Amino acid sequence: MFNKRIAIDLGTANTRVYIPKKGLVANEPSVVAISVDDNRILAIGNDAKEMLGRTPDTIVASKPLRNGVIANYRITEALLKYFLNKISGHIRLTRPELMISVPTGITSTERRAVIDAATAAGAKKVYIIRAPVAAAIGANVPIAAPAGNLIVDIGEGTTEVAIISLGGIVAESSVRIGGGRISSAIAEHIRKRHGLVIGVQTSEEIKKKIGSATALDQPKTMQVRGRDVVGGLPKTIEVTSTEVTSAIKERLDEILLAVKAVLEQTPPELSSDIIDRGMIITGGGALLRNIDKLMTKVTGVPAYIAEDPMLCVIKGAGTAVEHLDEYIRSVVTNK
Repeated sequence: MFNKRIAIDLGTANTRVYIPKKGLVANEPSVVAISVDDNRILAIGNDAKEMLGRTPDTIVASKPLRNGVIANYRITEALLKYFLNKISGHIRLTRPELMISVPTGITSTERRAVIDAATAAGAKKVYIIRAPVAAAIGANVPIAAPAGNLIVDIGEGTTEVAIISLGGIVAESSVRIGGGRISSAIAEHIRKRHGLVIGVQTSEEIKKKIGSATALDQPKTMQVRGRDVVGGLPKTIEVTSTEVTSAIKERLDEILLAVKAVLEQTPPELSSDIIDRGMIITGGGALLRNIDKLMTKVTGVPAYIAEDPMLCVIKGAGTAVEHLDEYIRSVVTNK
């Protein structure tokens, strides 16, 4: 492989890989299946996700990243090796330079763990870019301009909120709440109200099909199958979009508090820019119905959904590694 620079969005839900001049070359779930008996890795990515909730006692399928940071170093290293081998083969003529996106709230120890895992996986050099900056670049926001830009990146494990001006972050907030916690709130609500236990993938499906940040004028309904808490037998119920909106309200309120906290830290000159430009919402959470309307209603700042919101971070990281000289001030290297 002669491509020396690669961008990786190491997400809680999905890992995406971008190569300059080629674009997005890999997009798979950040899931690894391990054999309990001999601690051997059995499957990674799409194959491992198929095993979630369906494995026997001898196999564990889990996500090595939690809330956007490494929870299991060895498995994260294996995940990175898998993607590097997938795009370049097991024999590499050169060791690539990697640009990896991380949450703004990451600690120096957590950042070092990312760099060490990437180096062990075969990277020659590792650059770290914070997710809101990458999301802004991917959403075509002119981050180098002397004007305030508000980015709200709602990922699977974290929500990143940042004011960006002159290529840097002026004010920021990171809460470890994202699409995963929103889905969990739906599952918890259905268990308490309907006495039905559902899996992660079912709650995700409910969120996508009938979930909404605000009450819909014409409520939607959905048939949901799961296991009855009392009898333990399979059971089917009907869930409405109205109760899903109620179930996720508390999680969305916490995200809104993070947005308000950043707006309160913003210098007056940049506040006027933000009122004019509005906020850009990126990440998988941007796909939740009416999330932009809720943000506008609560903060008073116009909210807009970025184009291809789920790919903004990886596109931005890819652009940054492709034009490294231009964006070098926005990244951290493994010196």
